[in-house]
Amino acid sequence: MKLIIGLAVVVAWLVVGSVAAAQRGYFDEDRAVGCNFAATAGLTVLAGPVNYLGVDPRISCKGPHPSA
Repeated sequence: MKLIIGLAVVVAWLVVGSVAAAQRGYFDEDRAVGCNFAATAGLTVLAGPVNYLGVDPRISCKGPHPSA
């Protein structure tokens, strides 16, 4: 029973986070997809209901650049 309740809480948390990410436009088709975008969208989903307390998670990524 505790497992079901815990699982329901986790699913609800992620659903609320997904709604917050959608409201911020992270799932729009016209957005450029890159490391920063993917990481910020993922963190927004994981933050869940905390997004509605004023948290606006942002992540910047630095990937390797090709050598000349």
